[in-house]
Amino acid sequence: MCVAVLLPDKAEAQFGLRGGPLGVARFAVGHMIGMSRLRHARMAVRGGRYRSAALRSQDPRGAERGQPANPYVLRAALTAQAALSGWQGGRRQQGWWRHPDGSYGWVGPVFWPFAHDDLTTAVIFGDTTSLSLYGYGDIYAAIFAPYVATELAAYVAPQGRGARRIPSAETLCEASDAGSLPVERITAAVAPNELQRTALDELASAWNAARDTIRTACPTQAPATAAERLGLMRERLQAMIKAIDAVAPPLSKFVSLLNDDQKTRLNALANERRAALAAALPKDAPAAAACKPDYDPRYDEKAQRQYEQLVQQQWPVAEIASALKLDEVARARLDVLQDTTLRTMETLSACPAEAAATPQARLAAVKARLETMLQAVGGVSDALDDFEADLSDEQKAGFEAIGPKRGA
Repeated sequence: MCVAVLLPDKAEAQFGLRGGPLGVARFAVGHMIGMSRLRHARMAVRGGRYRSAALRSQDPRGAERGQPANPYVLRAALTAQAALSGWQGGRRQQGWWRHPDGSYGWVGPVFWPFAHDDLTTAVIFGDTTSLSLYGYGDIYAAIFAPYVATELAAYVAPQGRGARRIPSAETLCEASDAGSLPVERITAAVAPNELQRTALDELASAWNAARDTIRTACPTQAPATAAERLGLMRERLQAMIKAIDAVAPPLSKFVSLLNDDQKTRLNALANERRAALAAALPKDAPAAAACKPDYDPRYDEKAQRQYEQLVQQQWPVAEIASALKLDEVARARLDVLQDTTLRTMETLSACPAEAAATPQARLAAVKARLETMLQAVGGVSDALDDFEADLSDEQKAGFEAIGPKRGA
């Protein structure tokens, strides 16, 4: 398969993606053409309408009409409000760093709101949709932040009564990671005996401790540079991996105490969620087509055009080099940064992976995904460090200013 159909000549020659451009094309289809129908399907599964998108210190996602609390519709509204409240004075209705489901990977200085909920949804309910949307776009947003320094600072600075209503990073982390293990649904499904119930309580305690572990990675200061933002990404991902490691033993203990029938009923929670998502998703949805195993991007001209537009819009390397007055060495390092970041489209494809059959296997799969993303962020961080190694303070400041200028 020819990589040239999807990558610029320079990127092809210098980098050479391994495994073909399937992930890149799927990213282009899923993110640039849009996953609106997938978004509508997930909202339909969520059921009900949210009453308010206002941020509160308590959990704002109370169950409605008897439905379990899930971060679908309200998550999109809450994170959209929070992400845009400080950006460009809140004048824009959308942000270019928005996820296809309507939420945001970056909300001010906070990376991965609803991280704990996403882990619960993926492990217990087998729905990795939200998890799969984190990738290239969030890494790019860390390099070229949409916020200027004063806007980011507003999320961590004390505010008087007359200040614009911008949620603090702490409040956002409290609200977005307030979920816990769905003990009542698990209890209803498996009808545990006394010994099993004790193990389930231990698992629930570990799940809450995992939530607290993730909260400790909430930023207390506004990141001033791309390097600091990538560092925040690493800290958040490391906290999520640490949380997964902590819940693995009690999860294994609880499941091992179940008989075969109970295990089947526990796994049915995930089967029901996947079936509901599949039923609500139109068969002709573009993202679904792009994620099929037999999808061939060579015959998807629209995906190719979207990807080319993405590269041209987000990476005008010649313009950046000219504005920063880069010499040949710095220009070459900028090319490497671009290529390394674009590579994350392949390694972090937006296509949700087929969920494993058991909670333990799904937990392992989620950890593997997070470790892959952590490695990708580390690679981009190294490329950024190399690029900035010999830049002057003026050039570094000019590079940091590119993001907000491009988002205006």
